[in-house]
Amino acid sequence: MLFRIDQLNQYNKLAFLVISAAILMMVAITLPKYPGQASVYILFTVISNALLYVGFSKNSIFFDAFIGVFFWVGFWLKLSLRVAFTDGVFNEAVGNFDRSGVDFDHGLLVASCGLAGLLLVSLVRRKLFFNYPNQIEGLSHKNLFIFYKRHRKIILILFVLLFVLIAISNAVLGIYQKGSITQTILPFGLNGVYKWLLLFGLASFSALILRFEFEVNKKTSLLAMFLGLLESFVSNVSLLSRGMILNAGALLYGILVSLKLNSIKSRIRFFIATFLIFGTLFISSVLLVNYLRTTLYLGDLNSLDSESRINEVHSMTTPLFIDRWVGMEGVMAVSSYPNLGWDLWKTALKETYNENETSFFDNNFIESAYINTDKTKHHFISLPGIIAFFFYPGSFWFLFFSMFALGGFAAIIEFSVYMLGGKNVILCALLAQVVAYRFASFGYVPAQSYLLLGALFLNLFIIYFAEKFISFFNNK
Repeated sequence: MLFRIDQLNQYNKLAFLVISAAILMMVAITLPKYPGQASVYILFTVISNALLYVGFSKNSIFFDAFIGVFFWVGFWLKLSLRVAFTDGVFNEAVGNFDRSGVDFDHGLLVASCGLAGLLLVSLVRRKLFFNYPNQIEGLSHKNLFIFYKRHRKIILILFVLLFVLIAISNAVLGIYQKGSITQTILPFGLNGVYKWLLLFGLASFSALILRFEFEVNKKTSLLAMFLGLLESFVSNVSLLSRGMILNAGALLYGILVSLKLNSIKSRIRFFIATFLIFGTLFISSVLLVNYLRTTLYLGDLNSLDSESRINEVHSMTTPLFIDRWVGMEGVMAVSSYPNLGWDLWKTALKETYNENETSFFDNNFIESAYINTDKTKHHFISLPGIIAFFFYPGSFWFLFFSMFALGGFAAIIEFSVYMLGGKNVILCALLAQVVAYRFASFGYVPAQSYLLLGALFLNLFIIYFAEKFISFFNNK
């Protein structure tokens, strides 16, 4: 049965009503238990949910959607659940935060200020700068598409071999894995190439393949979808990361938008199969990575009985749903810190990368559990998040205008991806998620953010100049 993506609009109003009802119910439970002023929590709730809403409203860009979701979970949902059901006690460290009404109010006002800066720039951007068109006609990178169509089978085979080879060699050599010390230093800066490929380079290839496959017959391709999800699964297991949902989720959201903007036909079975494949691979990746990380940290789990092994994996899995999203705890720790000021912020900017040390945030703001870990084997850090980081000077005005400027910068990046990437909205969604996630988890070695931006634009230039290169030889 053919499925028109426009039919999703029929369910938008129902989804909005259901989500709104759930939010209001959460507010009704949380508000009586909130220890500070009710007006502060209500303001925080309005701004947080407004940011989420505009991320999926008309003329939103992908960055709006992803930053809205990341901050809604990391700030509003986490805060509300903790106040409603654990008496305001958080699992992650919160420094000098004493859970008094005054500290709660101050923390929520800081968070609201930062969120308001992002909300305002989104509203301004859609009026003055960049919006996606209602319809995209054809492909911009036609020469790349023709090349892909001619060599489709060999390209797909080489892509699978590439991501499998990268993943296996990374796992064996320990080139780049989350929470671990680098075991192998490759020549010619190849460690950086591995990091780029595993974080979003290979996923960018998936975005190109998906767009080209959809264009071949003007319909969806389950094969391309499966390969994209498989790459995300394999790469994240190799990274020892539970974050498969990030790249895979961005690809899926980009596909939904692409089907609409490019008038691609789809069948309901494609969405059902995609959902089942994604769910299976995602759950498998989380459980497998947790098992591998537990083995790495605790040694051979075969010495434990089956119940103990299950409990260890379970203890690492449960916090992923809420607690591991960076947000409210960082703001609480920073807003209650007694020595905020410009000198503190300047010192934090000078932080350098060192695998054998914890972060500036761990050493200054919180009683970190990572201080006494074996730093010769593991590299664990806590992250304040971008709102907390830009409140280091203690200035609400600086925080607000910094977030406004950074939101505008993210929009410029997404516009660049759209133009240089051949108007491929699947690629736009992927790289917008990369930028939004960097914002959400900001605060460690901030001065080296240029490395991520450099890799992102290198990614774009490879695609752009590949199109020009093939065009040159075709003309010859």
